[in-house]
Amino acid sequence: MSIFSRRKSIDSITNNRTDEQLKPSLHWPHLVALGVGAIVGTGIYTLTGIGAGLAGPAVIISFAIAGLVSACAALAYAEMATMMPAAGSAYTYSYVAMGEPIAWFVGWSLILEYTVVCAAVSVGWSAYAAGVITYWHIPLPAMLLAGPSAGGLINVPAIVISLAVAALLAAGTRESATVNFFLVLVKLSALAVFIALTLPAFDAAHFHPFMPYGWSTLTADGSKLGVLPAASLIFFAFYGFDTISTAAEEAHNPGRDLSIGIVGSMVLCTLIYMAVAAAAIGALPAHEISKSAEPLALILRTLHHPFWATVVAGAAIVALPTVVMVFMYGQSRIFFVMARDRLLPAGLAKVSARTGTPVAVTIFTGVVAAVIAGWAPLKLIAELANAGTLCAFVAVALSMILLRLRDPKRQRVFSVPLWWLVGPAAIAGCLYLFWSLPGLTQHLFFIWNGVGILVYLGYGMRKSLLARAG
Repeated sequence: MSIFSRRKSIDSITNNRTDEQLKPSLHWPHLVALGVGAIVGTGIYTLTGIGAGLAGPAVIISFAIAGLVSACAALAYAEMATMMPAAGSAYTYSYVAMGEPIAWFVGWSLILEYTVVCAAVSVGWSAYAAGVITYWHIPLPAMLLAGPSAGGLINVPAIVISLAVAALLAAGTRESATVNFFLVLVKLSALAVFIALTLPAFDAAHFHPFMPYGWSTLTADGSKLGVLPAASLIFFAFYGFDTISTAAEEAHNPGRDLSIGIVGSMVLCTLIYMAVAAAAIGALPAHEISKSAEPLALILRTLHHPFWATVVAGAAIVALPTVVMVFMYGQSRIFFVMARDRLLPAGLAKVSARTGTPVAVTIFTGVVAAVIAGWAPLKLIAELANAGTLCAFVAVALSMILLRLRDPKRQRVFSVPLWWLVGPAAIAGCLYLFWSLPGLTQHLFFIWNGVGILVYLGYGMRKSLLARAG
């Protein structure tokens, strides 16, 4: 059998060995919280400032563009996840629609996405933790509170939180989902407080000039400024709903729970983002917001609300780990399902009889994320995560289109409205955002996948279950 003809059938993807099956333990409220826990995080708490530095007040348009592209992709995810309620997300859908080599490419990109997202959020969490440590004069050396790019030696808080979340996830899916649910409530409450305190200080003058750098401008040093480069960065703030699809195998009622979780979390988070971004820029000019790694706390301190600044920072410290938790959960499931297909070593597919989780791969993910978070800069990590995500979104939209054409009569619990428009729009939007990423990020993405091709040719191509079946 040619590797390009190796495709899974939809009807066989849920037939797995008993010791390689995940336990159904999640209902739709857990899945909505899973999505909100992933989406509302470093993007709004930290990247708002960086985005404002790239686009000025027009960062609000950047949020709208990134949100529109994500919404199109979310609809495609909802259709595919309810049609194929199995772990693996974009990797599994690509395996069915486009075959093993493409599935490997997508899975390898997802490994990049989820690992560096865990690292990026850990760095964002560390910035708020460092702010609270400094405010309360806790005697910790500054060089241990940031990585080399931020003037420190090693980002110890980021390392600690990565490892702590991995340990919690290894304890069990239901337990970690319950913790996530309550921490999401803390996070949303803090954002509500922020909006309530900043609206009285709203100044429309902060929105002029609205687009100081236009749609896209190339600076003398080769960097990109403008609405579209900012959108390609803060796109990081919108994804997270895709992690819900990695939980398909653990949903009690996949047909209902997955569509509610994916679409519901996207709608809720889009409304939250637009409100917070408008309140932030109305309270403080964009160029001042861009100077801080903890912009929401900075705004409240500037408005003479030091106590509430500490509360919001404290909420970020408590609740941002939910984002690390959700993406680390997704990463472990991608590793797990690729190992179950024998594209990676079979040992990674082993599930603990006590907790129902793949413990070894969860701990491994935590260690790798901790190493990256300890030394890498936030902006580079976020952009690299975006590259992997954009690849996955293109794959899901394309898989949805191909299966619509190839198998139009198959029952679809959730059907994308105007699929012939939404699918191509998601693909075109993602490709354009990828083009808007910095050249270094694009090169690193292709280098990573070049390594992935070598791994596939040297191991996965020969060891996969479909290779043995052929």
